[in-house]
Amino acid sequence: MRIRLHSSPAGTAAALAHVLTVNRVSQPYPDRHPSTRHRIYLDATPRKDSRP
Repeated sequence: MRIRLHSSPAGTAAALAHVLTVNRVSQPYPDRHPSTRHRIYLDATPRKDSRP
């Protein structure tokens, strides 16, 4: 699956690594002005051990 995240430049992709296997992370792209956030794209799959 491909996921788009909007966050601060430091990002939050690492938090998703607890429930997803992250295969690829794009470079950060700035959102349009006046936003100070950036967006990144993740290619990820669900982890087998993350389901209840």
